[in-house]
Order: sequence, then C-alpha cells, then structure tokens
Amino acid sequence: MHAVIANPGGGLELRERDALPPGPGQVRIRVVYGGICGSDLHYAQSGRNGIYAIEEPLVLGHEIVGIVDELGPGATGAAVGDRVAVHPATPTPPPGGEEGRGLHLAHGGTYLGSASTSPHTQGGFAEYATVGLAQLRPLPEGLPLRRAALAEPLAVALHGIGQAGVALAGGRVDGRVLVAGAGPIGCLAIAALAERGATDITATDLVPRALGAARAVGAARTVLLGEDELPGAESFDLVIESSGSIRSLASALDWVRRGGTIVQLGLLPAGPLTLPLAPMVSKEVTLRGSQRFDVELDEAIRLLARDDRFDAIVSDVYPAADAEEAFAVAADSSRSSKVLLQFAEDPGER
Repeated sequence: MHAVIANPGGGLELRERDALPPGPGQVRIRVVYGGICGSDLHYAQSGRNGIYAIEEPLVLGHEIVGIVDELGPGATGAAVGDRVAVHPATPTPPPGGEEGRGLHLAHGGTYLGSASTSPHTQGGFAEYATVGLAQLRPLPEGLPLRRAALAEPLAVALHGIGQAGVALAGGRVDGRVLVAGAGPIGCLAIAALAERGATDITATDLVPRALGAARAVGAARTVLLGEDELPGAESFDLVIESSGSIRSLASALDWVRRGGTIVQLGLLPAGPLTLPLAPMVSKEVTLRGSQRFDVELDEAIRLLARDDRFDAIVSDVYPAADAEEAFAVAADSSRSSKVLLQFAEDPGER
C-alpha cells in the first residue's frame, strides 16, 4: 500500500509499505480521507513537533475516516463495510492519584502519527490503517465522509470550548466571544459556538481568506489584523486563542473583560515566553489551557451530522499521490483552510 511518510530531519515522501493484518481486538480500515494537521506539517517540514523528533520513518496522519475492511480475532461489534471515524489515542488508565483526570491527560498511551513514543506510533495517511476496535466511532447515515473527516479537529475545538465552561450536548453560549486565529481549529470553534447559540462572535486573523471562512461558519464580525480597527479593551466575555501566537495571547489579556475567560487552544511555542500577566490578576481573568480532547469525539460526530455549515471549512481535497502539493497548500493559510488527502474512492460521491 502507499503511505505518506515523514523522515528524520524532515522531508515528505510517498512510500510503499505492507498493509498490516489486524491482530486480536483490532480492525483494519480502508482509509478514504485524512486531514492534514499542524503537527503533520511540523513533522514534514522539520522532522519534529515541539519536543518530539522523528527517529525513524513515520507514517503521518491522525484525522482519518474510512470503511472497515477486515476484523481481527475477537473484534466484535463492528462489521466489514462500516463507515467509521477513528479516535487517534490509545490512552493508558491513570495511575493512583490521577483518577479524576481525563484519560487524555494520563501519562503514557499512544497517538496515531506521533513521534512521542519509541518506537513511533505509525499514523493513518495510508491506504489501510490497523487500529484497536475501541478506537472506532461509527458514522451515522447521511453524514458524508468528507465532512466526517473534521471529527477529530472538531473534538479538539469542542474540548477548548468546554474548558470555558460550555457543556457538551446542548450547552448554550451567551455574551461576546472573540476567536483569535481563523485557521481550521479557529473556524471549527466558531461553527461550534454558533451552533450552540452564540451570535456575537468576532474573529481575528492576518489573512483575508481565513476571515472569509470564519464569516461563512458563523462569525458576525471579522478583524483583519494590521488593517482594520482593533477591538477595544475589555470587549469580550470569552476569548478563544487558537493561533498559538504569544502576541495574540497578550492582546487577549487586554481584550477580555474583567472576570472573563481566555482559553489557550492554539499550541504555544516551546521554551521561555514573555507575557504581561498583570491584567490576569487585576481583572481576575481565568486563563485555561486545552490539550487535545477527552470524550468529545462522539459529540463532534453528532454535531457534524446535523449541521452542514462545517462543509465550508474543507477547502481542498488532494489525491494521496499529490501529498507534497497538498502539504504545501495546507501550510499556506492564504490559499487554504482544512486540506484533506484522499486515499480511496468515496462511495458517497459515486
């Protein structure tokens, strides 16, 4: 089978690999779509993502959907032909003293397409992916596979919204909301906030195209940084910082109201950072981090099934053979939002 691989030190290639048969409790998926994430871009560009460096050829990809192709021994509850999304994590149970934490915060475990473990956990950017039965999430009838490919990043956005105190399954959002950074995760957060009733959403970005996508999914106002007038101080009840920019986070501390909340959804750079924290104290601002997601994948799938506004976030679909071009486009926010790789025919588009 063909697989999209990043090498130590960076570089991307399409390489032939054996398709692994499923073992006990495992399922093999015929991958149809895989979404290119920022971590995939980092691995391809530099051979590392944050503190994790590639030490062996790594099949990228953790945002995958497809069709069950083969069942391993004991893999009951799924059937060949099922349309599924895949949870990329195989967390380990928390040790004593960590029972109250989500599994996504437990030490250990693996994540598809990640160099965080040795040997690395090979990802799903391939014609076939073998995963554990527990990682499967069935897709409801009527949910297109192309839209379903947003399930994993939408779960990340939902987890961030949850960190602001917005409950799953119908929690309503009131007040003034700013989403700083209108990339794929930012736009997914905007769409999810709008679906939960938020009507006063402002999006900021450096790129006009990104702001167009933000308006398409629910932003009432957009601010092109460097050209448009900036929001006034204490303008927002909630700020979702999704760009991963320390300057943006510093601005958020100014823009959020007294007693307001900031959620750091974007991944910040590693290493020491300079941040003016005095407003967090004087205004009693709540600043929350957000790491991947915990239980939100099922809610993400339900949300995608009932709301087609998310379709606007997928800007490009490339065949796997054109992976290098797809990665170049995905890395350029002036040209794209969410970019998908396609590894097999989509039966819903025949």
